Amino acid sequence: MDIIATDQAPKAIGPYSQAIRVGNILYTSGQIALDPATGSLVEGDFAAQARRVFENLKAVLAAGGTSFGNVVKATVYLTDLANFVTLNEIYASYFGDTKPARTTVGVAQLPKGGLVEIDLIALV
Repeated sequence: MDIIATDQAPKAIGPYSQAIRVGNILYTSGQIALDPATGSLVEGDFAAQARRVFENLKAVLAAGGTSFGNVVKATVYLTDLANFVTLNEIYASYFGDTKPARTTVGVAQLPKGGLVEIDLIALV
């Protein structure tokens, strides 16, 4: 088991790792829209937050030796399911032709007031 960490994504805000690699599988922790440089939630609307989440995940995947093309499962948490269409547009722009299995869950709230959180499982 290897702990994956990069300064290109926000530091964990609790007692957990950005990702763990076990064999050829990478498990990311959930990412919210924190700016890696400041640790603060990014300014802007849902789309701005979703893009930051994907950029954070991109950095964690790269640090773990993989990419969105190798993701097999995504779990998405939304505080407002009305953002589902916007999420899908941004999601598709990062995954392209890759269509991993996905679960999307409506939740009451997320850490630091985030609007979206995503965690991934990828092959390395």
